[in-house]
Amino acid sequence: HAPELAAAPQALDARGGPQPVEVALLASVFVVAACGLLYELSAGAIASYVLGDSVLQFSTVIGSYLFAMGVGSWLSRYFERQLPAHFLRIELLIALAGGLLPVALFLANAWAPASFRVVLYGLVLVVGTLVGLEIPLVMRILRRDVQLKELVSQVLTFDYLGALAVSLAFPLLLVPQLGLVRTGLLFGFMNAFVALWALWLFRHELRRFGAHALACALVLAALLAGLVGAEHITRFAEDKFYQDRIVMSHSSPYQRIVVTQGRAGHRLYLNGNLQFAQADEYRYHEALVHPGLAAHGAPKRVAVLGGGDGM
Repeated sequence: HAPELAAAPQALDARGGPQPVEVALLASVFVVAACGLLYELSAGAIASYVLGDSVLQFSTVIGSYLFAMGVGSWLSRYFERQLPAHFLRIELLIALAGGLLPVALFLANAWAPASFRVVLYGLVLVVGTLVGLEIPLVMRILRRDVQLKELVSQVLTFDYLGALAVSLAFPLLLVPQLGLVRTGLLFGFMNAFVALWALWLFRHELRRFGAHALACALVLAALLAGLVGAEHITRFAEDKFYQDRIVMSHSSPYQRIVVTQGRAGHRLYLNGNLQFAQADEYRYHEALVHPGLAAHGAPKRVAVLGGGDGM
């Protein structure tokens, strides 16, 4: 391939500007970087919700994810032919594994809590490895038309920009407005659309075009079904997890709030952790109230500050 690589700079100069395929692939780099970081953030957030100690959970999830990306980058050397086809398949796998990651973790926590860590780190390693394969393949596809110096700078620039965009949107917009399940599925769609884009861009290079098109359609259908049933999936997992009947559930910008009602009365949960139970909440609240009132002696007016849990 040496003559082809040596001719690449001259081909670039003759073009006079970026070609549509180059622009499309660089835009794909932005999207896949944003999706990759979002799956990492989702796993860390759910782990901190379920297991507590957010510093430990985010640290171990991010470390495992980055390690898996390194493994994926190393494995990319074994992909030698039909690079566009490999890239398309990897995008579809990431769309499924990453898009359904929050769903799988919530269901694992509800139905097999003892196995939650195994499912968590298993998915983190799988998704991280697949994400680690993406950028090396894109760079090798672009290498046919772009000088190495420009290739590295352009790919890394779009990669970092995508990461910046999702790191801001995740806590400020996506989770408060959509919740973790819908956010994961939405970004799974984005990976699937990148696969569709690759299907069209490289339609003349792909063998078994019909099989690739069918795979894209099936992945999109699975993600669409998940998006339509996102509320039912969440409620299905929560009904199993909380045991008692759920009478109110809401995702605020800060936490998941659930109120249940059972034989022992109402219970308030934040991120799956019990905060108050109607049966014994007086033990907590009266211990706060009585010492202060008794010390005062005969209060006539009282200001209640807080009391947000409603108990």
